[in-house]
Amino acid sequence: MTMHARRASVPRHIPAGASTSGDGIVVGAGPVTIDVYVDFLCPFCRRFEETAGPTLHAMVDDGLATVVYHPMAFLDELSANAYSSRASASSGCASDGGAFVEYAEALFANQPPEGGPGLTDDELAEIGRLVGLDGPAFGRCVHAHTYLDWAAYVTAMAMERGVSGTPTVLVEDVPVPANLRTITSAVAAAAR
Repeated sequence: MTMHARRASVPRHIPAGASTSGDGIVVGAGPVTIDVYVDFLCPFCRRFEETAGPTLHAMVDDGLATVVYHPMAFLDELSANAYSSRASASSGCASDGGAFVEYAEALFANQPPEGGPGLTDDELAEIGRLVGLDGPAFGRCVHAHTYLDWAAYVTAMAMERGVSGTPTVLVEDVPVPANLRTITSAVAAAAR
């Protein structure tokens, strides 16, 4: 994403399950909010999802936390086909289908290498089918790039908030290192 997108303009389409500000997907309804900024092309984000994801999901399931995922399009220049933007946009389609978390996990599991072509729209749609998004609406949404302007908005809003890399984690709006021990401690402290 180039730096010229300074003021984020509200996109025409915002996915189901989006935060009030429209720049993230809300998972859960616990009292402590954890904001997670990721890029589906970022290898560090994949590692973060593999190590911290299960605990974050358990915190949501146990009613301890709300996780707001901000799928950024930060690394478009590291693919030949704007993969970060298209993957972020397709995650919005998955949110419409009620399977954002499952789809995000599958995107990380099938992450293409940086510097390569990235996955095609057909491959993004197929990953959705693998997680149960097998109706025609999901594939249409992915191929139409319905949420491409939303991906740009999420990224611009993150940059306005000072997010300069992924993964970035905030607990109750306070930046914390993106490691499980620190996040768990911050959530416990915020819950007191």
